[in-house]
Amino acid sequence: MEHTLVAYSGGVDSTLLTKIAWEILGEKVTAIIVSSPSLPARELQESREIAALIGVSLVEMESDEINLPDYYVNSEQRCYFCKNHGYQLLRKYAADNGFQTILDGSNADDLDDYRPGQRAAREHDVYSPLQEVGLTKSEIRSLAKEMELPNWDKPASACLASRIPYGTIITSDALLIIEKAEDFLVQLGFQQLRVRHHGDIARIEIPPEEFDKLLNDRDLITQKLKEIGYSFITLDILGFRSGSMNEGLKNNHGVTI
Repeated sequence: MEHTLVAYSGGVDSTLLTKIAWEILGEKVTAIIVSSPSLPARELQESREIAALIGVSLVEMESDEINLPDYYVNSEQRCYFCKNHGYQLLRKYAADNGFQTILDGSNADDLDDYRPGQRAAREHDVYSPLQEVGLTKSEIRSLAKEMELPNWDKPASACLASRIPYGTIITSDALLIIEKAEDFLVQLGFQQLRVRHHGDIARIEIPPEEFDKLLNDRDLITQKLKEIGYSFITLDILGFRSGSMNEGLKNNHGVTI
């Protein structure tokens, strides 16, 4: 590969890919992050710090997907429209700046989940080296730890729009409320969490082993989340599970995911 862009998010997958690409390609590789209201500010800052630690050049690009009807109506294909828009931006940047290749950090486990965004990657000729060689999330974490990357054990993350049920309009105000609520819970020491947004109801997902901690702080949490804008605060007794908003969707064979 010659001049190469890595679609970088600051998560462990894209960080490992960026680190390896930097070691092999040096200054021929550039990391690029697309920011929008669906990306928490704390995630963006962490991404900047890790890119600086690696030494790779980082380009930040603003996305306006929040203004795209195909995106904000929030159908089951939302992720596709978001990724398609993002890859259009990356393709234009690549063409304008002499980059021949675009890579992303998709892994082998992503093939087993509902990931419409991967169709957008294929349509824009984006390569997924980690996925191509069959690396799973656990293997990627092991390699990242071995390479002393600071986010090797960072909990899986997803855009803030994934907290909003399909069919509910996505707004900047809703994304901001979700971000503030999750930021507060992170400050309290919770790391693996989601605040699912059901109008004026916040449905908190955390690992079951942390239920007692949350309940001990329930008065403080209730007060803060009500100040942020929620009227009702609930704890999902099934606990944290990535992609829970996809539960009940049908796959291409009509089987419930």
